Amino acid sequence: MIKLNINLEERSYPIYITTDYASIGKSIASARLQGKLVVITDTNVDRCQFDTFMDSLTQAGYKAEKYVIEAGETSKNLETVKDIYKFLIGLKLDRNAALIALGGGVVGDITGFVAATFLRGIHFIQVPTTLLAQADSSVGGKVGVDFEGSKNIIGAFYQPKFVYINVNSLKTLPVREIQAGLAEIVKHGVIRDAEFYEYIDYNIKKIFDFEENVLQYMAKVNCSIKGNVVEEDEKESDLRAILNFGHTIGHAIESVFGFELLHGECVSLGMVGAFKMAEYLEMVDEDTVKRVIKTLKNIGLPVKLERMDVDKVYNQMFYDKKIKDNKLTFILPKGIGEVIQCSIQDEELIKRVLHDLV
Repeated sequence: MIKLNINLEERSYPIYITTDYASIGKSIASARLQGKLVVITDTNVDRCQFDTFMDSLTQAGYKAEKYVIEAGETSKNLETVKDIYKFLIGLKLDRNAALIALGGGVVGDITGFVAATFLRGIHFIQVPTTLLAQADSSVGGKVGVDFEGSKNIIGAFYQPKFVYINVNSLKTLPVREIQAGLAEIVKHGVIRDAEFYEYIDYNIKKIFDFEENVLQYMAKVNCSIKGNVVEEDEKESDLRAILNFGHTIGHAIESVFGFELLHGECVSLGMVGAFKMAEYLEMVDEDTVKRVIKTLKNIGLPVKLERMDVDKVYNQMFYDKKIKDNKLTFILPKGIGEVIQCSIQDEELIKRVLHDLV
């Protein structure tokens, strides 16, 4: 087992990276959680992994209730939250209780938001089962839901007691989910670690072959990059904004298409857009842009979206929660391994970039 620590003073917590669920009981004991446990999962994970997870919990002497939501981004709303509240009230939970998010980013975001708001805050644990969640959403404490077509517009910063990553949980995923998760992993290399980008680019086949040592190393570096940024800027006042690389365009596409596309697929398109914008601003050269596009293509991620309505996507960007003074903020690359934050008001430039994605 690999152990990392996210150092946030009294909100600090460990990340465990392993190859099964055998140590989940020890992890709960180490966190000194003694109240009732409730596992929140979705229909896909319930079918593929819940029994294995529960067997490990039971063998460690723990009992847990279960609540299952419908799989998919369309469940990430206040109605689902309301239903979970009713279930938890029925269990008569107190503040010593802990919610366990067993699933991908949707399950983690909803569970964390419920934990942050139920009884003004109860414990929660992240057990991410998708590559996207293991690489990104389970670390950092961002929790929340979508509202009336805008992604993550309602939420909070609320840290888990610990994150438990079983890399072999990825074997139950469709290939498309692995591809989407790799978008965030490529993102981490682009924003902070050129060597890690090279590692991913070189080991794409081994990742899809689920080689344990590659998956564990990938999770370790990802969590280290994300964790270091979060430690320096927990609530996204400055540095943490670099984690939004590819997201200004990506979130807009995701919302306009009604979450029909996976988050990572939209981030891939957003990263291509950010590189094209940086090329037009003479921050990166054409060869660098082509290289990143080739990596994304080799993974199987989209780099164009022919049926995209440029005006709709452009207008949707202005509903981004990170917008300031009605100005769009982009994270743009200076090369692979370094990015900067820019406020862009040039509508013609932005739409030119969006047209490049069509």
